Amino acid sequence: MAVFTDIASLVPTLGERLGEGASLTEATALMVEMTDAEVVAILREAVEVTRPADQIRVVAAGIIADRSSRASGHSGLAQSRGHGSPASFVQQLTGSTKGEASRDVRVGQALLEGERESEADAGAEEAPPDDGGAGAGAGGGGADAGAGSHSESEAAAGRERQPLWHEPLGAALRSGALTAAQYDAIRRGLGEPPVPAGLPIDLPAEESAAIARAIHDAWFQAAEQLVAEASERTVEELGAAARTIRDLLDPEGAEARFLARYEKRSLRIWRDADGVRHASIAFEDEGGAFFTAAFEAAMRPRRGGPRFVDSEEKARAAALVDDPRTNDQLAYDLFMDLVRAGVLADAESVFGARQAGVRLVQVVAEDGTRAPVAHTEDGLLALPVGVVEQRACESGYVPVMVDSCGNPLDVGREQRLFTTRQRIALAIRDGGCRWRGCDRPASYCEAHHIDEWHADSGRTDVDRGILLCRFHHMNLHHGRWRITRDGKGDFVLHHRDGEQFVLHRRAALSYAWAGIDPPPKRFRPAA
Repeated sequence: MAVFTDIASLVPTLGERLGEGASLTEATALMVEMTDAEVVAILREAVEVTRPADQIRVVAAGIIADRSSRASGHSGLAQSRGHGSPASFVQQLTGSTKGEASRDVRVGQALLEGERESEADAGAEEAPPDDGGAGAGAGGGGADAGAGSHSESEAAAGRERQPLWHEPLGAALRSGALTAAQYDAIRRGLGEPPVPAGLPIDLPAEESAAIARAIHDAWFQAAEQLVAEASERTVEELGAAARTIRDLLDPEGAEARFLARYEKRSLRIWRDADGVRHASIAFEDEGGAFFTAAFEAAMRPRRGGPRFVDSEEKARAAALVDDPRTNDQLAYDLFMDLVRAGVLADAESVFGARQAGVRLVQVVAEDGTRAPVAHTEDGLLALPVGVVEQRACESGYVPVMVDSCGNPLDVGREQRLFTTRQRIALAIRDGGCRWRGCDRPASYCEAHHIDEWHADSGRTDVDRGILLCRFHHMNLHHGRWRITRDGKGDFVLHHRDGEQFVLHRRAALSYAWAGIDPPPKRFRPAA
């Protein structure tokens, strides 16, 4: 137990009150008697203590993976311990899940790869120019090869090393600003910068290099900005934001990735040993969004949907809440109704006032320039512009005027509830519940008036409203919280204990409206 005491001593709020040789049981009993503030402080301090150990863990996992390559065969580190993969070996050693072990391996390998690339680039800078002598006497073609090597060495020695685009992520992980999970979400979301293709053969080398450098710099800037936001975002939101940024910076690649996912769509049905039929569906992006919208519209009352609805919708919600069927059974029955192509399903009785559908949002500048990708109102899934054009042709569109930061212009009304168009505007601006760490989509949210509304005062204006899910809306009113906003500035959440938090919009929206300038087009038409 001395080891536990040593570690506990690194957590000041706990260590100062623990005696020598205390056990986890004694620490637990002590913590149970502590105040809320002390328990929160202990958790924060414990996280700071464990972060260096996490860094060591992922590096060790990366080294194990390097020493367990396929080329190593059965003599590899993991293989020699009876494991078919390094992730399996790491999972056994750490007691983690398969997904966590795989992530540690990915992050560890990425860190090692980054270190090697940095060292290689630094070595190229420091290498003295080749005098060409050895190359000149190397036989057929040796003189030309020597001259080329000489030229490249001079160029490498004469320029400052350009930082790799993912170096901000590695630096943040090593400093403790990012966890392994955050690092993995950002790096996987951003992917790799595209290689310029389709360039004319006669394009000057300087111009080609400038295009490649601009693409690299855009990814570097994206990595820096996501690192800066990591403390305010969940891992899931960082990953979604990184994917959105990638699609904005690389619209051609976004289209290709969309089509690749579309090709993977599938429906598989099989029967088990007891004769029960099962199904497995792999959705493409748009179909998955539509399918989810249909189920969410029908199931929302069972999953914490908005309370402020008309009397008919309230009655239907109450009936659904009281329904003895489980959520899974309700979902199945709804699926069967949808499969029967509406013959047995009455849309109004199934979905109520909020019909199922996918609402797409695309940014259009004053000069008519359209953003290269759009996003769904619920879920903020990025979709290629072709999908938007197709849906606009089929279903029409609703224009919403916004400022350069995505704030809708004043469409206020002297009434208690926000109108449908105002809710659309709030969804475009907020993307869902804006409470820290909440992932509830816009359709699950209620519009909160930050200025208390009265019949004789207060306006129901978009500028003075904010989307909150049912839980956080109630929590706000019953937990002595309040939200303020200075003009069109940030919404600020104030706690009764004096803490203040900025309520950011979803990260994906921050970059949909502004934040990172796209690099030059990847493709340049040949002359």
